[in-house]
Amino acid sequence: MGEEAEKNQELAKPTKNPSPNSITETQFAAWKRRKDADASARKDAAARKREEDIAAGVVQMNGRELFEREPWVFDNTHY
Repeated sequence: MGEEAEKNQELAKPTKNPSPNSITETQFAAWKRRKDADASARKDAAARKREEDIAAGVVQMNGRELFEREPWVFDNTHY
């Protein structure tokens, strides 16, 4: 029983280098900025393509897009 307790204590001790592939905070920050910039660029490209498709009449507009482009459709003063 004494040996087991010693083994468990040894296993519970933190190691000096938990991950051989650890990175610094600056490396992580640079990676995060690059990842966010890539995601933003993809989102902007998708929005731009959707606008072009709507202008060409290729895709159907949702209610918000219709209201932003043609608000007169929602004007009930004509009735």
